Amino acid sequence: MSRATVVAFVSFAAVFSPRLFSAEQDATTSGGVQITELPDRVRVELNGKLFTEYYFKDVWRPFCYPLIGPGEAPMTRNWPLKPSTDEEHDHPHHRSFWFAHGSMNKNDFWDQGNKSGHVVHDGFIELKSGRKSGTIKTRNKWVAADGTLFCTDVRTMRFYQADSEKERLFDFDITLQAPDKDLVFGDTKEGTMAMRLAQTMRLKEPGRGHIVNSEGVRDGATWGKRADWCDYYGPIGEKIVGVAIFDHPENPRHPTWWHVRDYGLFAANPFGRHDFEALPDKTAGDLTVPAGKSITFRYRFYLHEGDEKEANVAEKYAQYAKSNQQK
Repeated sequence: MSRATVVAFVSFAAVFSPRLFSAEQDATTSGGVQITELPDRVRVELNGKLFTEYYFKDVWRPFCYPLIGPGEAPMTRNWPLKPSTDEEHDHPHHRSFWFAHGSMNKNDFWDQGNKSGHVVHDGFIELKSGRKSGTIKTRNKWVAADGTLFCTDVRTMRFYQADSEKERLFDFDITLQAPDKDLVFGDTKEGTMAMRLAQTMRLKEPGRGHIVNSEGVRDGATWGKRADWCDYYGPIGEKIVGVAIFDHPENPRHPTWWHVRDYGLFAANPFGRHDFEALPDKTAGDLTVPAGKSITFRYRFYLHEGDEKEANVAEKYAQYAKSNQQK
């Protein structure tokens, strides 16, 4: 089956598949989390102000752009989604906030090129607004460059009404289902739960940012290290803001390795062992999901003012870990 045929089929399914839960508009423009479906994206507002938009139609893979932090700070890079003259135009596949991997049965779903795979939106399961939280839940198909269906996923994003104006919280959970053959996540640094930060926040000049993880490792030394969480912070205008990614305690291979770069790439990657640990075995990080089985990854994103100490990142992670283990 050609890629065009598969994409056409998926597009048809996305239009005509019934939604299991319709959007509940129980939030208002003056408070709560408002989830609004538009023709090509879903808009997420907190207390009537834009937080992010989830793009799902006619894209290489679904992504969120922008991510607006405390004090209305734009925390992800604009390019290539918006013209800019004050940012480096590298890695065009780094689109704000996304989930992808560079080797799935030796096929590349991380890059964007003629030999790269697509993640195709296959319909909404739930769109729900609320005074305390809002939800976007979707189905997706992972389709290789030759049209082969590699796997499917169900992903859930939950956005929370934070206790303070100095912080914003959301969760990203994804369950990937192998089809009628084994699905192998290959050992590569190119992945996986990722975002690309604003240039002024990055460690590399002209950025003035910093990186720290739960083990106390800092800045460039954090690359390829394992940790419960990692925090990347720096200036946006006159404010210092940051984002911490929390690796769920029950995730496969917790604590994860961190593919965190000085130029602003920030990613959790549980597969890239031979790169991160300089191992001779290039398959050391491979992970196989047997045919018909599934695997789930869960992450929390904590956007905050100040550095990791001012934002109490370690305490916030402990609360997250405890609450989720009790469920």
